[in-house]
Amino acid sequence: MKYIILVPDGLADQPLKELGDKTPMEAAQTPNMDFLAKNGFSALTQTIPDSMPPGSDIGNLALLGYNPAKNFSGRASLEAANLGIKIKNDEVVFRCNLVTVKEGKMIDYSAGHISSDEAKNLIEHLERALDWPDVRFYPGKSYRHLMVLKTIDVPKMFALKTTPPHDITGQPVNPYLPAGPHSNNLLKIMERSKQILASHQINKMREDSGENPGNMIWLWGQGTRSSLPLFKDRYGLTGAVISAVDLVNGIGRMVGLDVIDVPGANGYYDTNYKGKAQYALDSLKKHDFVYVHVEATDEAGHNGDWKAKIECCEQFDKKIVGPITKFFGLPKGVRILVCPDHPTPVATRTHDRSPVPFVMWGDGIEASGTKEYSEKEAAKQGLRFKSGEDMIQFFLKPRRS
Repeated sequence: MKYIILVPDGLADQPLKELGDKTPMEAAQTPNMDFLAKNGFSALTQTIPDSMPPGSDIGNLALLGYNPAKNFSGRASLEAANLGIKIKNDEVVFRCNLVTVKEGKMIDYSAGHISSDEAKNLIEHLERALDWPDVRFYPGKSYRHLMVLKTIDVPKMFALKTTPPHDITGQPVNPYLPAGPHSNNLLKIMERSKQILASHQINKMREDSGENPGNMIWLWGQGTRSSLPLFKDRYGLTGAVISAVDLVNGIGRMVGLDVIDVPGANGYYDTNYKGKAQYALDSLKKHDFVYVHVEATDEAGHNGDWKAKIECCEQFDKKIVGPITKFFGLPKGVRILVCPDHPTPVATRTHDRSPVPFVMWGDGIEASGTKEYSEKEAAKQGLRFKSGEDMIQFFLKPRRS
């Protein structure tokens, strides 16, 4: 049996007046996901535990069949795993966004989706100019980077209250700065970053061309040294993960999945959808399982762009779901699951903990009679699974003969 999980990050949404009270998923043309819904089983699942904040770290752990409440040790530590960063027992790693802050407000959580080359130059310049003892910076992709800090009190540093910058777009930043014991050093580093980055030539050029500068770092999502049970030990399957973001790839590495790099996969609207589908199919020649994650739909939600979200949803359906489904043709010897990790509503521009719609199709999956793949149609079947872990255990369970 081959198992395929396809994750359109943050795709689930709320009805919008601009779309005649339809969600972007309902407004999009998605014949392939609709085919799966009509011929498979679609309902709702809860991916975010009530006790945890809604985020891609929590949601993707759940969709890989892990209990976030038991296995989560911070978002940044998952990303560090993908970059090969070794976290020591006396260190805490932080997600380090390059952001645009003006007049005390969060203008852009991604610094205009700054290019990786520009961002790398800024982060490396910051590390040299800051010259802070016991601090290391690691450039990532686009606006996403990491900072490792040595500390005398790891538990208290891990317990700091930090806020994702995409949650506060357009709002004053002061109420959301890191807070708690030992936060002073973080605040000093963030303040100093404004002074260092503002005058950098890259940011001057970006402003001259009308682009948002990366004029500050934002520290959040801290994590500590950690490990996860291996996927093969847990489910008896070998597998691979395909994603453009360090977070998802980091989870994959930690659980022992092959991490496949797809040329042109960049985590944004123009990612290489077609390439992800082909690499996924190729991976199944060797493996039993593949997990394909697409970030573009989440970015559209954070940007408050319903037109882009519809377009990204349609690209996901046409270039990933379609080719993979058509490759197998018949629901024999294969199971396909499509499910967002969490909602990212266009109206709120941030993550939501509401249940998400899923659709399963394949060997041993009985049809539920759903008309299409959408939030509204899935809700008619109710909440089928109370956790992502429950859903994945059901999905990966072999058909009884």
